[in-house]
Amino acid sequence: MDIAAMSISLNQMQLKEQASISIMKMAMDSEQGQEDALDKLLETSTKALEQSVQPHIGANIDLHL
Repeated sequence: MDIAAMSISLNQMQLKEQASISIMKMAMDSEQGQEDALDKLLETSTKALEQSVQPHIGANIDLHL
């Protein structure tokens, strides 16, 4: 194999590696976004569940002056 063919082959391997890393980073970013959305959903549903079980909590405020 001559030098030119080896150079082209090496560049193609590097390009494939960079593309794989970019795809992996995009997948990780997407996963983080989904995790954040799930956390928010769980937080709001937990609050709604607590409110439905004990709806009287937080309804009255006692002020002593």
